[in-house]
Amino acid sequence: MPDPNGFTIDGVEVNPQKGQTILQAALDHGIYIPYLCYFPKMKPYGACRACLVEVEANGRKMLVASCTTPPTPDSNVSTNNEQVTDLRRNVIELLMTEHPHGCLTCHRIELCGPQDICQRHVSVTDRCTICPKNSRCELKDTVRRVELDLRTPLNYHRRNLPVHTDDPFYDRDYNLCIVCARCVRVCEEIRFDSALTLTSRSGVALVGTAHGTSLLESGCEFCGACVDVCPTGALVERNYKWEKAVKQIKTTCTNCPVGCQMIAEVNKFDKVIRFKGDIEGKTNNGQACFMGKFGYDYSNSKKRLKKPYIREDGILKNLSVNEAVQHISDGIKGFEPNEIAIVTAPRSTNEDVYVASRYADEVIGTKNLISTVSDVSAVSKRLINNFGREYSTKSIWNIEKSKCIIVIDGNPTEDQNVLGVVIKKAAREGAKIIVIDSRETEITRYATVWLRPKPGTSPLVLYGILRSLLDQTLENKEYVKDIDNFEKFRRNLYQFDLSRINSDTGILSKEIAEAALHLGKSESTSIVFGTEQFTVEEANGLIDAVKNFTLITGDFDDINSGVYPLYDGPNLMGASIISRDIGTLGVATCVEAINRGEIKAVIMLSDGFNVSSANSRKFINSLKNLEFLAVHSLFDNEITSIANLVTPSTTYIEQEGTMVNLEGRILPINPGSEVKNDELHGWQLMSLLAQQSNVANITTLNSGFQYTDSKNIFEEISHKVREFNGVSIDDVKQSGVFVKNSVISNDTRFLINHYDEINTTEISQLYFSPGRILHSPKGDVSVVKENGSNILTYQKTININKSTSTKLDINEGDDVNVYDSDGVLIAEGSVSVNGMADSVVGSTSVFGKLAIEMENIDYPDWVTFFPKLEVKSATMKKVKNLRGN
Repeated sequence: MPDPNGFTIDGVEVNPQKGQTILQAALDHGIYIPYLCYFPKMKPYGACRACLVEVEANGRKMLVASCTTPPTPDSNVSTNNEQVTDLRRNVIELLMTEHPHGCLTCHRIELCGPQDICQRHVSVTDRCTICPKNSRCELKDTVRRVELDLRTPLNYHRRNLPVHTDDPFYDRDYNLCIVCARCVRVCEEIRFDSALTLTSRSGVALVGTAHGTSLLESGCEFCGACVDVCPTGALVERNYKWEKAVKQIKTTCTNCPVGCQMIAEVNKFDKVIRFKGDIEGKTNNGQACFMGKFGYDYSNSKKRLKKPYIREDGILKNLSVNEAVQHISDGIKGFEPNEIAIVTAPRSTNEDVYVASRYADEVIGTKNLISTVSDVSAVSKRLINNFGREYSTKSIWNIEKSKCIIVIDGNPTEDQNVLGVVIKKAAREGAKIIVIDSRETEITRYATVWLRPKPGTSPLVLYGILRSLLDQTLENKEYVKDIDNFEKFRRNLYQFDLSRINSDTGILSKEIAEAALHLGKSESTSIVFGTEQFTVEEANGLIDAVKNFTLITGDFDDINSGVYPLYDGPNLMGASIISRDIGTLGVATCVEAINRGEIKAVIMLSDGFNVSSANSRKFINSLKNLEFLAVHSLFDNEITSIANLVTPSTTYIEQEGTMVNLEGRILPINPGSEVKNDELHGWQLMSLLAQQSNVANITTLNSGFQYTDSKNIFEEISHKVREFNGVSIDDVKQSGVFVKNSVISNDTRFLINHYDEINTTEISQLYFSPGRILHSPKGDVSVVKENGSNILTYQKTININKSTSTKLDINEGDDVNVYDSDGVLIAEGSVSVNGMADSVVGSTSVFGKLAIEMENIDYPDWVTFFPKLEVKSATMKKVKNLRGN
């Protein structure tokens, strides 16, 4: 049966999807119409008019912009008749006045090299051969398709604007800008940052920063979305800007647990020269964060380790792979199984973790398997008990369907960036955002209600909201009437008195009531919460409160609601699922065991290990107490400096494997280059160690360690790990597959908690609560030049409340230093007495300062130095003079 909405394009029958424009329908059917301002997933704009077509409908003909015009049923669209072609040429000629075009219209463009003398005397600065996007310029492709005459009647007048190379990561040359506004629109419509805007210079429209003169003060998060959509060389990545790719590899970013689908562009030397979001990626819809977009280059570093080495009497000696494996086996031979630990890395693939788990369990006989990320075992166990899974109950992009979103002690705009983008999108479309967090983060800028409690008391605040929902009779009466223990739960909530909660958390009853009112009236609510700021008791209380909330509001099984735990570590979910049967140690438990001398030998995979957190520092310090340490690493660093033996690791671009993201989706990691030296995959090292083992029953137990590639391992995982049962590696490589046999729990009973079990925060302790935002609306940020680069300066402020000010005898305007429990300076500034919770010290920085620091770190894998916003125990002292900014 013919589609009632169907129409024809150049005689081809086209059946559009609902809401599509003519251009979108044409592209879906493989029909090319030139365009420049349009870009997939952005709103139609209609600025360039390159996509003009003729539409014949109901006996009338008209010329329209196909990117903004919906198709008329039974209409005939012509894309290349004489009238359309002539008008399109005129449009492109007008665009040429905005861009150097001496080369674009020349028939010799494919023959000229950068050293050739132009026979038409086109100036050097206007030639395509010196443009960094010469081989990937959309404008060039469009002009060649339209076939402009060699000599156009309109001349290009060079703007003579300065090229901006003073901000981090990418360059801006607005002399090459055609003002298509793609960059402005992607920043506004997709990223919701509005760091770029259209400006005017002498009556000419240009693109510029929305605030100030630098991206640093304009609120840029350096995600690179503007660079990816730019059709010319106006915006371009600074590193490898002149390099040409010979192949593109679809893979997964391994810098955070979102698992963004990326396209790695690789040159003829097997170097990754660009990394950009895959527009077809289901986890990220083409988006990335600054770590994903610009944090890929470590795979190309000349500092990478190439051969194993051993440290003997302080002297380093290179080894062959076989010798290294033998030395490691000999090194752990004298220890009892429970004195040995195997440590997997944040970036370890599922295959790495699986073989490491087998090696620990079957060969060594130890239960000491550790993942070098935060200990979330308590969170994981409680989530499985309450929701039947330890990852999110819905996909990331389902969040935008919620009418209300609660964000509890999470910093998704930095740590799980694309998930943060979805929250910002929901806010832009009218969703109410309730933030419960003592820290000022970017997400607080979108908050309808921001509750800023004392650190560790967020579970109490959520229980206060539950109490207020009942007090205001905002519970979902139809839903709770069928829950058999609702009356018991109601009576139990009486102990969560709002005045007591106010005393313990610092949140006023009226603030809790306001949040409850928004949530109670919401048709659907998603809950997003951090997993790293709590004790075991607080984590259990929070997750129980989350379940109780979903029951009291009826969101437990609502299709537009969801629960989203925010984990750290790219493959924490995969490691947790695969190693669950043998059990794992948390980092804190491991540190204690090493310091007590119970664990004496460690074999550690270290790729992606973040060295900046407090737990990481404790872990690294504990390693110094070991009798034997073997480290599998990309580079020499602080950890390898104390190792007995080091083996070189592969990176994401040489690996083939899988990972599991925070929504429970199994994602592929695909190789783009070959291993060139003695680098080993994590699973290869573990497999070789198993084969080398002298355990008596090695033949009977461990004959299965003869793995030839990661596909063999994944096939074994799919047979032995319940959540992977029946999953095909081919399906994973297509678009990712959700783990199997995990259904939302049908246990719809309220959970009973007691106030004192949840309230474990030390009342007298002073806490430091750091914050970070993209743009300071106070106007206290300025930019200065230093060695040709922009540097941010701003007034550093330390925020406390009146009670804390009185107790510490510190007043408004006093200059103070803040120290952590180890006496390390963590903040400094002038005191501002405001609305912080009692005994909480707050200080908010600007993201641009961090971007500068990350770009200038003298370590190839700078992502591993990214500082999280950690709440810490603190002390504060007055000082006479502050250090300079």
